[in-house]
Amino acid sequence: MIYELCRIQASALTFKSVAKRALHAQGPGLLLGVWQSEIGALFQIVLLRSWPNEAAQREAHEQRLLVADGMGIRPGESISYECFSKFPFLPEVTSPPQGKVFELRTYYLRPGGLTPTLKGWEKALKPAQEYTSHLVINMYASDGLDRIIHLWSFDSLEQRAELRAKYYALNLWPPEGGPEQIVYASNTILMPIG
Repeated sequence: MIYELCRIQASALTFKSVAKRALHAQGPGLLLGVWQSEIGALFQIVLLRSWPNEAAQREAHEQRLLVADGMGIRPGESISYECFSKFPFLPEVTSPPQGKVFELRTYYLRPGGLTPTLKGWEKALKPAQEYTSHLVINMYASDGLDRIIHLWSFDSLEQRAELRAKYYALNLWPPEGGPEQIVYASNTILMPIG
């Protein structure tokens, strides 16, 4: 399965109308979630979709390129698409994830950093299961700069902070060998739309 992260950047004045359009966005692929940014890059709407294979995703992307208004994007708004494959040892995401607060983390990796990152994550998942059970998906980019993106789901920011603190204190998180691969990182807290 191939995953696509779509980010729509609105303005303070257009955010509500853009969010409404995104929530009702139709199109190819399986829509797995629509969120709005709450902490981090503001006035952003994030959509996660999946396709059965790269050919289906590529065809959908080419069709979008030929549509004059994209997802109803207007002057002062922008849209970007990124393609990913999930970490091979994680399950596919087949339905919208549940949760009240979502965290979207992006790690830009040094060249060659994906292999040790994958090894570290695979080894760390089970020992930190109480924490990692909140992982919706972890993906690596198939385009652009070397990077991974992971999406987490929590009941609250407090739950997130408590679990992170607990597993850091136990030296079970972050995954061994992972932080050494990170050149740059960003984080956005998202809330579900709808």
